[in-house]
Amino acid sequence: MTRLPQIALLPDGKRLHLQDGPIDLIIEAKGREADVRAAYEAAAQRFTGLLDELCTELPLLRSEADPARCLLRGVVARRMYAAVAPFAADCFITPMAAVAGSVAEEILGAMLRAAPLQRAYVNNGGDIALHLGDREQFSVGLMDRPDRHGVMRTMIVDADMPVRGVATSGRHGRSFSLGIADAVTVLARTASQADAAATIIANAVDLPGHPAILRVPANELQPDSDLGARPVTRDVGQLSDDEIEKALEAGAARTRDLMTSGLIESAALRLLGETRLVGATGQVTPTSHAFQATTRGMLHA
Repeated sequence: MTRLPQIALLPDGKRLHLQDGPIDLIIEAKGREADVRAAYEAAAQRFTGLLDELCTELPLLRSEADPARCLLRGVVARRMYAAVAPFAADCFITPMAAVAGSVAEEILGAMLRAAPLQRAYVNNGGDIALHLGDREQFSVGLMDRPDRHGVMRTMIVDADMPVRGVATSGRHGRSFSLGIADAVTVLARTASQADAAATIIANAVDLPGHPAILRVPANELQPDSDLGARPVTRDVGQLSDDEIEKALEAGAARTRDLMTSGLIESAALRLLGETRLVGATGQVTPTSHAFQATTRGMLHA
């Protein structure tokens, strides 16, 4: 029997929920009523069958990216590859590092092809594709940890900025991490770029060989993990202030490299209560006034 995705408006009547297997999207659009309706219909239509498209190429998507060539065929799969390719020459990475952001981009693109919108977002579990018309803006809330509530800082993204993608990675997120960051949130020109970069920076926040860090081979936790037997972080014990600073600086250095290369716009790194902002601005605000970048939460102008 053919599996059908779940498609429904949320109780507020404004946001659309699309769910199929591990893909879980919250979508909101602003515009004329007819345009919003057309955009939601387009999102639902493009979403149907998207997971199956990805699954047909899953072995390649879970394989280490070749920086010289892409063998993938699907539109979303090739977007995933393009997002991770800049990193493939000097570190291990698979296209799966950009899957959530790439899916969010695809659905937002379908919406914008269907109708003109003032503003819209597609939130794929905290990896978010944004659309901003003239003079529109979002407040993006940065979370202390992806698995907890509580905004530590907000950053304004407005139409004049190049940022159209937000993504968060870290050892508490949905995927495994090679580093020890609680959370790394990246702002970039696209959601797929932000997704891949957040993975890279979160991996860089690290203290290799430290005895207080527990690591386990990824395939012992998830046999089909694209990370294979590479050790992933499961727990971080007590670290000194100097050690926390050293780990954050390692991630900040990687962030600065990516900014210099034009791959991202800014990032916020969080480890054991300490935060490092690189190229980011913003101010602390109450939770009720922020778009929680790592949840399906709220969004305000």
